Amino acid sequence: MIRLVNKTHLSFLDARAELAREEGQALVEYALILALICVVTIAVLQSMGVDISKILDKVSTSLSSIAG
Repeated sequence: MIRLVNKTHLSFLDARAELAREEGQALVEYALILALICVVTIAVLQSMGVDISKILDKVSTSLSSIAG
């Protein structure tokens, strides 16, 4: 009877450990997805940086002329 209780307890501990590992894996996967999104965003902004700078300069000039 003690062996059965011990095996049941060990099975429960193994199952709990497996669930804990899966949660950690999900966190790592989300971190990798976030890193990929950041890299892609930075690459897109780098390629469009000059155009965006020109647009913001035009907006700034327009707002300066309206305000002052």
